[in-house]
Amino acid sequence: MNSEQSPPRLVVPALGGLYEPLAPLAWPLVRFMAGLFLMPHGARKLFGWFGGGGLDGTAGFFAKVGLEPAMPLAALVGATEFFGGALIAIGLLTRPAAAAAFILLAVATFRIHMPNGFFITSGGYEYAMLWGFLMLAIVFRGGGALSLDARIGREF
Repeated sequence: MNSEQSPPRLVVPALGGLYEPLAPLAWPLVRFMAGLFLMPHGARKLFGWFGGGGLDGTAGFFAKVGLEPAMPLAALVGATEFFGGALIAIGLLTRPAAAAAFILLAVATFRIHMPNGFFITSGGYEYAMLWGFLMLAIVFRGGGALSLDARIGREF
């Protein structure tokens, strides 16, 4: 067996013409949507949008579960989700923003959701952990070719 493997053959070869031009868009799509979907969580915490409690409500929840100092942590978490999500979406400072989100989601997974079991339907950790691993993948991969990091020629 040689060290160079050929790509797997498609079950429906006619789809190759569709997959080939779209493949370079796969990673930017994942990165953009992950950042975009993170932003409303921060908007709830920072601004009270989408039925969120704003900074006061978030800080109150944090204090209730023993995360102190609650108000600075509420601002940090909200900013990481909202502004970090925007940075991830556009691919600017992608790795640091995703690393901050990964840390936040690791804390949420183990501190808030783990005691509730696996399933999100019972407040479990599956959703937070999935998001955490997605952010870790973004840390590893970076912004990619279709990012502002690539456009400016600088990446962490």
